[in-house]
Amino acid sequence: MSRARTILALVSVAGLVSLAPACGSSGPPDQAGPDPVRPHAAALAHVATFALALGVDPLDRAALDRLGRYDLVVVDGATSAARVASLQRRGALVLGYLSVGTVEPYRPWYAEAKRQGWLLERYDDWDEWYADTSAPGLRSLLVGQARTVLAAGFDGLFLDNTDMVAEHPHQRAGMATLVASLDRLVGRRLLFAQNGDSTVGTIAAHLDGWNREDVSSTYDFDHDRYAPVANADSADAVATLHRLRARGLLVTATDYTASARSTAVTRARSRACRAGALPFASDIDLRRITAEPERC
Repeated sequence: MSRARTILALVSVAGLVSLAPACGSSGPPDQAGPDPVRPHAAALAHVATFALALGVDPLDRAALDRLGRYDLVVVDGATSAARVASLQRRGALVLGYLSVGTVEPYRPWYAEAKRQGWLLERYDDWDEWYADTSAPGLRSLLVGQARTVLAAGFDGLFLDNTDMVAEHPHQRAGMATLVASLDRLVGRRLLFAQNGDSTVGTIAAHLDGWNREDVSSTYDFDHDRYAPVANADSADAVATLHRLRARGLLVTATDYTASARSTAVTRARSRACRAGALPFASDIDLRRITAEPERC
């Protein structure tokens, strides 16, 4: 699930970097090569708290102070190098968000993707378009954007919408190739993705961590309200968290709740911790960051 509506309000804020395609590539992004050995176990050994903070204003000093109390933080990939460094000085590992399964209309690369015919149908919930990852040009474009994100000093990438291949099975090979290319690009930095219980296995070997949204509590777009997750869906999420943790990935669980103090948050924390995942709960736009991180 992509956070387009919130990020749209933030990417135009002064202090954010441009995500124009980077120049100076060392070779084609899909070029085969050995996968690097990344020391994710060492890099993530101290991580006990997590925040998916895509709705937080990177110019809000109070918000930065709160985020600095978390060990692992995800912010939009357009966040400036200065803001990334500020969070890192507070002790946080900082991942840059990049949707690779969709293209948001406000991104600088949207016009090129549309002009080249690399967009599929519209993803209504978040007002964006599914990406044709089967197209080498689209993959090259996204790798270029990822390179620009990393140039801002992020500790790694957080990929969204890799699970679009569940509804677009003809995109599976392209997505796998794209994630492998991004794996090579990050090198010894971190690579995370989220969601896709039935599809993450095809890319898990390239990941250091995985986030599962909607483990216990979700936002019901059809009825415009927060709601508990059905037991069967929650069980699937927990099973995947267990499975990926057993593979050595750091796993996290993000739930959406109406308030920070509720039985839904308590239930979400308990279920995440039992699954071996770091818990996080926020509103659907990911603006709410509690001063004291949730922890197991």
